[in-house]
Amino acid sequence: MRSMRKGDRKVIEAQLRPGIWRRVFGFASPYRKELFVFLALVIGDALIGVFTPILAGRVVNTITRHGHADTIVKIAFVIAGLAVVDAGLSFAQRWYSARIGEGLIYDMRTAVFDHVQRMPLAFFTRTQTGALVSRLNNDVLGAQQAFTSTLSGLVSNVVSLVLTAGVMFSLSWQITLISIVMLPLFVIPARRIGARLQEITRESYNLNASMNATMTERFNVAGALLVKLFGRPEHEDESFRRRAARVRDIGVTSAMYGRAFFVSLTLVAALAQALVYGLGGWFAIKGELSAGTVVTLALLLSRLYGPLTALSNARVDVMSALVSFDRVFEVLDLEPMVADAPDAVELGTDARSIEFEDVHFAYPSAADVSLASLEDVAVLDSGVSPEVLHGVSFRAEPGQMIALVGPSGAGKTTISQLVPRIYDVTSGSVRVGERDVRTVTQQSLHDRIGVVSQEAHMFHDTIAANLRYAAPEATDADLWRVIDAAQIGELVRGLPDRLDTVVGDRGYRLSGGEKARLAIARLLLKSPQIVILDEATAHLDSESEAAVQDALSTALEGRTSLVIAHRLSTILNADLVLVLDEGRVVEFGTHAALLAKDGLYAELYRTQFERQAAGVEP
Repeated sequence: MRSMRKGDRKVIEAQLRPGIWRRVFGFASPYRKELFVFLALVIGDALIGVFTPILAGRVVNTITRHGHADTIVKIAFVIAGLAVVDAGLSFAQRWYSARIGEGLIYDMRTAVFDHVQRMPLAFFTRTQTGALVSRLNNDVLGAQQAFTSTLSGLVSNVVSLVLTAGVMFSLSWQITLISIVMLPLFVIPARRIGARLQEITRESYNLNASMNATMTERFNVAGALLVKLFGRPEHEDESFRRRAARVRDIGVTSAMYGRAFFVSLTLVAALAQALVYGLGGWFAIKGELSAGTVVTLALLLSRLYGPLTALSNARVDVMSALVSFDRVFEVLDLEPMVADAPDAVELGTDARSIEFEDVHFAYPSAADVSLASLEDVAVLDSGVSPEVLHGVSFRAEPGQMIALVGPSGAGKTTISQLVPRIYDVTSGSVRVGERDVRTVTQQSLHDRIGVVSQEAHMFHDTIAANLRYAAPEATDADLWRVIDAAQIGELVRGLPDRLDTVVGDRGYRLSGGEKARLAIARLLLKSPQIVILDEATAHLDSESEAAVQDALSTALEGRTSLVIAHRLSTILNADLVLVLDEGRVVEFGTHAALLAKDGLYAELYRTQFERQAAGVEP
C-alpha cells in the first residue's frame, strides 16, 4: 500500500476526457444488431437463473405435502429442459461475444495502425516504439473487454438482481430486507475503491508500455549491440527490475483490494443465508412459510449476492475499460500534420521539375506531434523549435542533377525530406512539376519520387519481399534485372536461398555496402521520375561505388535528381551544386565555378573531397 503512493502523481491524477461514453458507443455502432441479440441472450440466461430456484421450491413443497410423484417428475423435466436451454444460450452468448469482441479488436487496431502510418516523421522520432505497440495490443484488448465480459456481466447482474429481489420480496419481504440490510456498508466503499483502482490501472498500463518500449529498443540488433559494447547489462537489468517491481506491487495491491471486497461480500451472503434458514425455518414451523419457500429464498439469496458482489466492482471494470478506450482515443486524436487537402489532385506522370521558393522551415514541437505517455515523460516539451531553413530558393529543371553540399547540420537532409512531403514547409513553397506539393495527393507524389537514404532500411523479410515493397507486381525477372543493375547479382546468386534469403532485422545480415546496393535496386525497380539520394553511396568502397555509380548514371538518365553529396564523383557529375550553411544557400554553381570563387565550397572541397580526387579513400 505504501509503495502505491510513490507513483507519478501526474499519471495518477489524470482524468478521463469528456464525451468518452459517446465515442465508445459510436465505435461500437457497426455491431448494434449483434449487441442487441447478445444482450437478449444475457437476459434470457438471467431469467432461467431465477426460475430454477422457484421450481426447486415447488419440488420441496410437493414432497412435504405428499403430492403426486408425476408432478415432481414433470417439474424435474422442466428443470432439466431449462438447463439444456441455458447451455445453448451460453454457447450462443460466447459466439456473439467473440464476434463482437474480435470485430472491435480488428476495427480499433486497424484504425490506430492506419492513423499512426499517417503521422509525421517527428512523431516516430519522439515516440517509444514499445509504448506505441502497447496501444495496439494491451489497450485495444482492454477496450474490447468493455463490450464482452464487462457489458454482459453488467446487464446480466442487473437483470438477475432486479428479478431475484422482486421474487424474494414477493415471498417474504421481512427476510429479504434483513438479508440485504448490511449491503450499504459494502456498496459505499466499493464506489471509493473504484476510483482508486482506476488510477492504479492507468499507472499499470503506462508502466507496461514503458517496459514494452525498453524491450523493443534493447532487443533489436542495434540496441543489443550498444548494451554489449558499453557494458551496461547490469544497469539495464536494474532499471527493468524497478519498473517490473512497480507493476508487481500494483498487481498485488489491486488483487488484494478486489479480494477483500469479494471475501467480505461472500461472507455477508453466507451469513445472510444462515439467517434465511434460521428465520425462515422458524416461520415455516409457525406455519407462516412453506418449506419450499424457505429453500427458494435460500437459493435465490445466492443469486442475489452474486450480482451484488459483481456489481460492487462494476465501476472498477467499467473504468478499467474506459481507461483503455481513452488511451486508444488519445492516439487517434493526434492530428497528422501532413494530410491531403480536401481538393488535392493527382500529380501528373510527367512531373519532373523541383522548385523551392523562399522556403522557411522549423521542425514541429513535441506538443504538436507527440504524447507524454508515448515518450514516457510527465510533461511534453512545449518549447518552439528553432528554424533550420531560412529562405531557401532554387530550381531543378527536368533531367538535372542537383548536388547538396555543406557541413553537418546545414539542412541538406531537411531539404530532401520536404520534396516528398515528409514535412510541410513553415512558409514558402515546394513545387514538383510546377505544383505545390501541398495541393497534390501524397500517394501520387510518392509514386513519382524515389529515395535512397544513407541508412537504407530493410524489413525482416526476404530479398524479394524487400524489393517488391517498391513494386508489388514485379516479376522475378524484373527483380534480377535491377539486382544486376545495382551490381549485387553475383552476391544474391551465391546465396543458398537466392531471392528467398531473409535479410534479418533492418538488413543486419547484409554488409553496409550490400544493403546500400539492394536499396538502389529497389529504387531502380520503382523507376520514378524524381530521385533523391541522401548519401546513398557513403558505405561503399571505391570498387563498389564505381559499379553502383555506373548503374545510377543509367538509372538517373532523363530523371531529375537531388543528391546529398558524399563522394567527389557526385559533385563532378552534377549540373548544379548548392552549398548550404546554417540553413541557407550560400553558394551555387558548377564544381569548377565554385572552386574558382575560393569560398566555403573550396574549403569543403579541400577538407572532404581533395583526398578522393587524389585516389585516396576518405
